[in-house]
Amino acid sequence: MSEMTTEILEQNLGKIVLVKLKGGKSLRGKLKGFDQHLNLVLEETEDTTEAENTRKLGLIIVRGDNVVLISPPPSR
Repeated sequence: MSEMTTEILEQNLGKIVLVKLKGGKSLRGKLKGFDQHLNLVLEETEDTTEAENTRKLGLIIVRGDNVVLISPPPSR
């Protein structure tokens, strides 16, 4: 993982991030932690794959192998 990636993730600790996973799943949750393998700890997580049918997942760990994209939500 690049230094820039680490810096961006550190800036977003405690903030809501959007995560796209292999297989098309989408998650939204508060980034509580991460490591060099891009394993993520997300809190207050929701499965947003189906916009009309979001599911609350709570505290989860996402294995870095499955992560395709991590994005902060749009600025308001």
